[in-house]
Amino acid sequence: MERALAVVDLDERSKEMVREAGELAAGVDAEVVILHVTTEEEFNDNQDQLAEVTETSVYGVETALEGARQYAANLAQELLSDLDVSVTSVGALGEKRDEILSTARKHDCDYVFVTGRERSPTGKALFGDDTQSIILNFDGSVVVRTG
Repeated sequence: MERALAVVDLDERSKEMVREAGELAAGVDAEVVILHVTTEEEFNDNQDQLAEVTETSVYGVETALEGARQYAANLAQELLSDLDVSVTSVGALGEKRDEILSTARKHDCDYVFVTGRERSPTGKALFGDDTQSIILNFDGSVVVRTG
């Protein structure tokens, strides 16, 4: 492992996974890229909520990207500051699987750490699965944490 991408969401499972990724990276002197993705749906919800409160829309794409990056940076500080590991924080806006794969390629990551939902094989076939898509389309190793 030279550079790992750890994807953080708002839940505790992803925070625990980021910590584990950081510990592994520190153990092998690798770098960690921490990514938080704001989906289009979340972006639109945030815009709608702000529009109800204020007459002018101050929440645009740049604000969403910076907010996602800052969330990743804050969690990196909280979860990894006691480790001897180099961390880069990244924010993205869009479809989760696409942004994860794009960020992993852009930062030349050889590992991706993600949390996944527990779904039956039938559920995956019917509704698709971001984690499955990442596993199938990433050229490195993918570590998935469920449950």
